[in-house]
This record gives sequence, C-alpha cells and structure tokens, in this order.
Amino acid sequence: MPPLSEVDHHRALGLLQAGLPISEVSLHVNVNRTTIFRLRSLHETDTVSDRPRSARPRCTTKRQDRNLLINHMNNRFLSASGTRQVGWSIFDDVGCYLLQ
Repeated sequence: MPPLSEVDHHRALGLLQAGLPISEVSLHVNVNRTTIFRLRSLHETDTVSDRPRSARPRCTTKRQDRNLLINHMNNRFLSASGTRQVGWSIFDDVGCYLLQ
C-alpha cells in the first residue's frame, strides 16, 4: 500500500477534528486504523510530514543509471545477465554489489 499523501494526511486530520471515530476515518481514507491512530499521534507533535529515513546507499550515480537505461532501450531483448555483462564496461571502477 503506498504511503499517504499530504492531502490525505490533512483530510484524515480534518475528519478526526470533525469528531469522526478513527474506524470511520480509516474507511474514508482507505487505510488501516493503526495508520490513522499514528497520524493522530504525529499531529499531536505538530507535524504530519514524514520523518527522513535512512536508506540503503546508492550503488550507481544518476549518470550510470541513465547509461544503463539507454543501453537497455537500445537492446530491449538482451537478458539480465547480458545487460550485466554490458554493464561491466560502465561499472568497471565502481565495484557495485548490484552487478556482482
């Protein structure tokens, strides 16, 4: 299930402030009750925006991603292992765990 957008955050908070119970708000926004409960808790801290999260470090740069995409679009029927072997010329100095 995709995360709630800012619009849905504010919509759910508006429904809560209008006095609707959490279960009804969750039905209107089409999410689990726990999501609305946590959203209400976040609202009590005066913010409804997502906290920054740590993510797995990127292995490739945007330029390398673009080169891979262009290479794949030019060779649409190339298998994943074939793309990998062609990709070695792009990633020879990176030592990427995605292509190992």
